[in-house]
Amino acid sequence: MKMRWLTLLLPLAACGTPQEQCINSATRDMRVVDQLITEVQGNLARGYAFEATTVYAPEWLDCTPRATTANPTPKAELCLEDVPQTVRKPVAIDLSAEASKLRGLTQKRQLQERASAGAVMECRAKFPE
Repeated sequence: MKMRWLTLLLPLAACGTPQEQCINSATRDMRVVDQLITEVQGNLARGYAFEATTVYAPEWLDCTPRATTANPTPKAELCLEDVPQTVRKPVAIDLSAEASKLRGLTQKRQLQERASAGAVMECRAKFPE
């Protein structure tokens, strides 16, 4: 059983060349800031943001008991259970604060780009393709 999982996970661990892995590691924070910039730009374009909220909705689930030696073929049962679901709810935003946030993120992105340039060059030198 362990060998089977190892066989499935091994290709995932080897995703990307060593150079790509190194560059991805060096630019991880920059990608997060890029995602935040995209989100803030979307908020400004729409005029509102989205907030993730968890709601509970009833769903029929299979509640059939496990087979045991005393009951080898249990009768199928369904149960109505509240299941959590995440929904996006529109919320009002302060457009000037959001624009200020975008300016700050853009400046941070420029600083990160300059700071990671050296690390990316090191990755390319250390792991030539």
